[in-house]
Amino acid sequence: MAKTAFITGASSGFGKATAERFSAEGWNVVIAGRRTDRLQSLQASLPNPAHVALLDVQDRAQVEAVFNTLPEAFSPIDVLVNNAGLAVGLEAADEVDLADWEQMVDTNIKGLMYCTRACLPQMVTNGYGHIVNLGSVAGRYPYPGGNVYGATKAFVRQFSLNLRADLVGKNIHVTDVAPGLANTEFSTVRFKGDQDKADAIYKGVEPIRAEDVADAVFWAATRPPNINVNLIEIMAGAQAFSAFNVVKK
Repeated sequence: MAKTAFITGASSGFGKATAERFSAEGWNVVIAGRRTDRLQSLQASLPNPAHVALLDVQDRAQVEAVFNTLPEAFSPIDVLVNNAGLAVGLEAADEVDLADWEQMVDTNIKGLMYCTRACLPQMVTNGYGHIVNLGSVAGRYPYPGGNVYGATKAFVRQFSLNLRADLVGKNIHVTDVAPGLANTEFSTVRFKGDQDKADAIYKGVEPIRAEDVADAVFWAATRPPNINVNLIEIMAGAQAFSAFNVVKK
């Protein structure tokens, strides 16, 4: 009987690549997101059964409804991939649009909480499961303009560890996959559709590909049951840590 992976934010980037990877390995997948046309196109391209779920993770009632009404062929869920997330803006904290902060908190924190809470009871009842949360190196290493985005990803890191503390002994695994510089729609969203600014981020650099992150997610989710991978942190070969910023007068 095929296993099932539920993937949020599956219409593009890491989520789409992760759905493709799991499906290629013989899994059934629930591909969830807000862009139905993209999800349907992805569904048609996958080699194994896929269920399209129209889902805005910011909507708690919608999240609960989707998880409670999955078709029998896609339930129970073996792996939940909390991928939906975004960065909006790169302004300094004293200049940022507060609505951007709220959107990041509502998606990156609340959305992840809603999906996790909706999925966990059936995993506990069934006695198995794996939750993979997409974090970011921004949750550990600060940079100018990262402010609330980095803080939301720090939440993902600590929430993942605390989930693991709660679930140890229940055969439910938790992994935080934290990518660095990756070329997806991330920067296009961050710069609110300004493609020139988005493209400039990757100029002269070979960034992480969505497929690289999908490989990490699949690898973590398919380890033997006696192993829990707590954290996978991935950076592009051209990316490293910055020195402390010291302002001299």
